[in-house]
Amino acid sequence: MNFLRRFKTLLLPFPAQVSPTRRPTPFLTRIDSSLGRAMSSESTQRIFQLKFDPLTGESQWVVIEETDDAGGEESFGGSSASFLATTSYLDMLNDSARNRAFREAIDKTVTKPCHVLDIGSGTGLLSMMAARAMSSDGGGGTVTACESYLPMAKLMRKVLHVNGMGRNVNLINKRSDELQMGVDIPSRADVLVSEILDSELLGEGLIPSLQHAHDNLLVENPLTVPYRATTYGQLVESSFIQELHDLGNKEGQVLDGIHLVPNGLSTIIRPKSQQYPLHCDSLSEEIRLLSEPFKIFEFDFWRRPESHGEAKVVVEAIDDGRANGLVSWWVLQLDREGTIFYSTAPKWIDLQLNARASNWCDHWKQCVWFIPETNEIRQCDSSVTGDFHLLLPPERVAIYGDSKWRSAMLRAVQNALKGRVQPLCLVADDSLFLTLVATCLSETSRVMSLFPGLRDMGSQYVQAIAKANGITAGRIEVVKDKRNIDRHVSDQKKVDLLIGEPYFHGNEGMLPWQNLRFWNDRTMLDSVLSKDADILPCKALLKACAMSLPDLWNSRRSLTTIEGFEHSIANSTLGACGELPAAHEGPLLPFFIWQCGEIKKLSEAFTIMEFDFTKPITSCNGKAEVRFVEPGICHGYVLWIDWVMDASNSVVISTGPDERWWKQGVKLLAKPAMVGIDGGNPGGFCSSVVEAEFDSSTGELLVKNEFF
Repeated sequence: MNFLRRFKTLLLPFPAQVSPTRRPTPFLTRIDSSLGRAMSSESTQRIFQLKFDPLTGESQWVVIEETDDAGGEESFGGSSASFLATTSYLDMLNDSARNRAFREAIDKTVTKPCHVLDIGSGTGLLSMMAARAMSSDGGGGTVTACESYLPMAKLMRKVLHVNGMGRNVNLINKRSDELQMGVDIPSRADVLVSEILDSELLGEGLIPSLQHAHDNLLVENPLTVPYRATTYGQLVESSFIQELHDLGNKEGQVLDGIHLVPNGLSTIIRPKSQQYPLHCDSLSEEIRLLSEPFKIFEFDFWRRPESHGEAKVVVEAIDDGRANGLVSWWVLQLDREGTIFYSTAPKWIDLQLNARASNWCDHWKQCVWFIPETNEIRQCDSSVTGDFHLLLPPERVAIYGDSKWRSAMLRAVQNALKGRVQPLCLVADDSLFLTLVATCLSETSRVMSLFPGLRDMGSQYVQAIAKANGITAGRIEVVKDKRNIDRHVSDQKKVDLLIGEPYFHGNEGMLPWQNLRFWNDRTMLDSVLSKDADILPCKALLKACAMSLPDLWNSRRSLTTIEGFEHSIANSTLGACGELPAAHEGPLLPFFIWQCGEIKKLSEAFTIMEFDFTKPITSCNGKAEVRFVEPGICHGYVLWIDWVMDASNSVVISTGPDERWWKQGVKLLAKPAMVGIDGGNPGGFCSSVVEAEFDSSTGELLVKNEFF
């Protein structure tokens, strides 16, 4: 659940410029309990799972029945098991500090036989902890575990069985607000144990879930684990954070004649979320702290939360600077007495508590709240935009303001248009920038844009900013359905330039090669291309680098015993590294490598294979031998796409690990390998061979490697 929807944060009046001598700044939050639910049927034995086709961009709801064999080792290749491998369950279960804190708090809280309710039970770890705590006191008591996602519920049954807990824990495959007294549970619960928290704290439907639980499922004044949570914040200055939301000021420094946010329309493009999950430790050397840490609010799990609430905090600046963002984190107090804590604070915070997680983990980060610049706060010209604002991912806002990226794109399109008279250009993806570039660089060009993800929002945006860019009516045409493209193209005048970034709105957080959808679209559009049409990009390179990634690998490593409970049966389903059955491969997952804790490159970047966009899409494969240039422990390969924009290879847009705005794909090894340079590391491998296969029917990529 987005923190902006939950905590309607009002940062006004919040001056961008702060100083220790200025009046302290008020920070106001409001709680809003609106809740988005996963789609489910009336039957608790059936759920719908959204399946995405990376080649077409289309999604469909797939029914998962109780009879489907999902959640077991043999079903890792199935849709539900594959989905579980992309979640944060594995990372969370490998968080030893979290597991230990919950175990200590449960042992301290559940001291006699009682009724314990576990909401969002996952693999059942907290339920088993509660059952064990009661059994150590002579037995008796009841544990009711509520898990709404069927594949996870099925996996939990297996974990319970392996640990001999099948009779100790009553698992119910329902949402907690579907539980009925006297039907699903015999009585109100005395103790609530639950961990449905996210980086902002109150996501995953926490407030409405607790409201329903207190109203219908718990005794008055129940015991709870956790007991309380406190959210803290700190004002910071950071050019990186500024770039994620301040396109207006960045674009004002570029001066290339393209105006994505023209004067008077400075807020027409906004970042999709005001709060942004981020591993702030990766930015610690680039952040200036402008205030001391301050408490934002406290949240008690043991009492019914209100749907709305406000907290006003006065923040005093400790240094001069421009506040670009507010970093927030939370501290859990797991027991009533206040002796057991867990924190998501960045490392520069010293809370004088034994609360800091000792290991890097990805399931909880800090959150950054964007603070608008003064000129961003000004109202747009409502006569032009009305209430329309285009919400884009923060990384996309940053890319659009990147002078190096803009210059490269401009140069590629300019070269392709050179010598063409009245060219017909087709933008195949959701690129706002290329739509304007193709129009502005040639006064005689006609531009069509598909905007397959933005759809009507793209059309509204173009209408709003056309005049400010000197674009006359009719020069940009938005085609709503590429399947009907023939109606927009005549036999006498076909498409001279097919271009894309490639960027597809809605693909954020996906694997880099899933933007090869551009290749599939280019193939579908083949009939409307002229014989001498230019395709930009003309090809893509699948690149890779061997890397040491100890923090990331440890967060995804195989599970064994967690606080005394066997979990190895979950490894295949959750896509763990190491100790998988021979036929199983760990998943390829997307990460911002620069945020993955300790990292080290062990090889130069190398090319595995090329995708030729001048020809129709086809399955292909490639192989590359790589020699290691640094000694160390290799945990896997980082993969990305380099987009070659022109046939002369003069313009290449890389999305590799040195570029912060893109996620890379990561193939973690089943077992880390000692590697080294020739003669410099006895017993280590000096080289490896990496192979990849691309399936054009599914858009999936298979990667294998062998060391030598």
